[in-house]
Amino acid sequence: MDVLRCVVERITFQNEENGYTILQCKAQRHHTLITVVGLIPSVTVGSVLDLKGSWKHDNTYGTQFSVQSFEETLPATIEGLEKYLGSGLIKGIGPAFAKKIVQTFKQDTLDVIESNCTRLLEIRGIGAVRVQQIQESWQAQKEIKNIMLFLQSYGASTSCATKIFKTYGARSIEIVKNNPYTLADDIWGIGFKTADTIASNLGLAKDASVRLKSGLLYTLKTHSENGHCFTGIDQLCKETATMLQVAIEKVQSVATKMACSEDVCIEDDAIFLPHFYAAEKGVAQKLRTLVSLPRKKKIDSSCVQRILNKAKSDGFFYDEVQIDAIKTAVNSKVMVLTGGPGTGKTTTILGIIQAYQASGFKIACAAPTGRAAKRMSETTALQAKTIHRLLEFKPPQGYQKNAGNVLDADVLILDECSMIDIILMYNLLKAVGDDMTIIMVGDTDQLSSVGAGNVLNDIIASALVPVVHLKRIFRQGKGSRIITNAHRINQGKNIEFNNSKDSDFFFLESKTAEEALDTVLDLVSKRLVKYYHVDPIRDIQVLTPMQRSIIGVMNLNKMMQERLNPSLPTNEKPSLNRGGNIYRLHDKVMQIQNNYDKEVFNGDIGIITAIDREEQSATITFDDHEVVYEKTDLEEIVLAYATTIHKAQGSEYPIVVIPVMMTHLVMLQRNLLYTAATRAKKALVLVGEKRAISYAIKNEKSEQRNTRLCMRLQSHVKY
Repeated sequence: MDVLRCVVERITFQNEENGYTILQCKAQRHHTLITVVGLIPSVTVGSVLDLKGSWKHDNTYGTQFSVQSFEETLPATIEGLEKYLGSGLIKGIGPAFAKKIVQTFKQDTLDVIESNCTRLLEIRGIGAVRVQQIQESWQAQKEIKNIMLFLQSYGASTSCATKIFKTYGARSIEIVKNNPYTLADDIWGIGFKTADTIASNLGLAKDASVRLKSGLLYTLKTHSENGHCFTGIDQLCKETATMLQVAIEKVQSVATKMACSEDVCIEDDAIFLPHFYAAEKGVAQKLRTLVSLPRKKKIDSSCVQRILNKAKSDGFFYDEVQIDAIKTAVNSKVMVLTGGPGTGKTTTILGIIQAYQASGFKIACAAPTGRAAKRMSETTALQAKTIHRLLEFKPPQGYQKNAGNVLDADVLILDECSMIDIILMYNLLKAVGDDMTIIMVGDTDQLSSVGAGNVLNDIIASALVPVVHLKRIFRQGKGSRIITNAHRINQGKNIEFNNSKDSDFFFLESKTAEEALDTVLDLVSKRLVKYYHVDPIRDIQVLTPMQRSIIGVMNLNKMMQERLNPSLPTNEKPSLNRGGNIYRLHDKVMQIQNNYDKEVFNGDIGIITAIDREEQSATITFDDHEVVYEKTDLEEIVLAYATTIHKAQGSEYPIVVIPVMMTHLVMLQRNLLYTAATRAKKALVLVGEKRAISYAIKNEKSEQRNTRLCMRLQSHVKY
């Protein structure tokens, strides 16, 4: 085994889940930087590493040193100390302050930070607040190192250790020893399998009840992440037993005990997580209550005709279905309005709003996402909010609007209802007074909600409330090939390809994924920008079916970042590196989990508008507010030049580019392509293979979700 001592100059890649790292290092007797690869978690720029491993030659990347084991020592040189402190390791010390500190204290720098931190006040620009910040960060790093040493010896990663420390602090090791499975419950980004690895290495028995319980919950949660509110008991126990490699009888016994302790709910042959069970029952009960109670506040019966007369005098005519929708809306406590793009949903909603306003009703408007709410505000001229903001969600207290503090409105109009999952609908309906009216608007042919449930479709299928389905494509939409082809997709018909200059729908054929990638990059950086005179970062969105592959989200984002927002000298374009991902000033990014403290939610897109290298923080501007992210918070965001079609639900973009190849086969479905096509407002470009597009259009299959909401809504059913 070869031995190598080196200094880390650059971190090319680092997978925080497993610690796999690619480094560029400076080593004695090597005139150029060498490439080091292997499991090297928690390393920082400037670290001195003693490596054991072997030299290997990679046909693509050349000669590399493959690490088998390593030890980290503190840097000994002035240059090394500067890089070490300026790498972002210590909050409050960026490259500029690192240089000043090391120039002042030389070889004593680390001793000063460790034992006499107040001496940092001797540095111009460093005050008492920053000194305290540095001291706390240094101490936290020491504790994280201790936790890392403990956890790594039991199979955990650097990323795990950091998250565990952030959640539990000094109690981290104690909690992990007592029950490592609490990690999966308490910490976002740490799953059952990671906790199970730690538990196994700690010596926990395979059939320990705590393991079987956690395994059952993990399997049940996995099903809910695929949209299911419940799972069949036999299926769940079988899957869990196979995963845990234990006898199915033991799993069944634990499932029964969990039902007795109300950790799960069993109904006939179905097993629910308690919150899904309560949500289904609560939604059904509330909707049936709303429908059964008459409206106390009376509506002017002549208002609809006056609105129709006014529209006619203005040269606008509602068709029969739209008139029926307006009349149904004013005569119903709960109603569903559905239809595809260009079918007049917006104009119908405006008629409904005018009818209620004419009778003095107070109207609230809401949608699941920020972009959908913003679009609703623009089309209705009323203030629309996200459902979370409407309900005044405040962590950790929860929703401020609830059964004890209902919404102050007579009518609630909900847009993009196909995106609303069962939990969100339950919390929303809690805040709806019994005298309120609800108008639900959505397109049932789009993808189902990301969260569990099939709420809109279940409500329609139950026949509990009136449903008006708009089908006619109006004159204003007939000139749009986007709308025409979206409806053709939805009807299972082949797309009409016509790349004339006056079209808004284009297809560019690519026979290989590599060719498709080149075409997409050329479109977003040159052709579309030049033709439409748009900002490529803000106005063009690439939507793709998958995360991985050459034309998947991950690679597209990397390539588009280099093309649209290339690196410049640090003083011209600062950046932050987190887990091998580089975030630059002006990058387009997406939030990938709900953060109620920051009031940003899964799917929100923003632009990095400032980076503070000293504070190691980034400011991201979303539609209506700025949010500051510390470096450790950057795990909540990803680049968003390209995103999956699922993540684009509820959003619209001026120009959309969609690569569609047979390599996406597993994801190609009619509702996926339909959802993608309906995201574009000004222009849509499909790039790829005609046979892949044809396959998607013909593939109407979509996985049925396990829900019982429809049955619960039907009064004659016991559920």
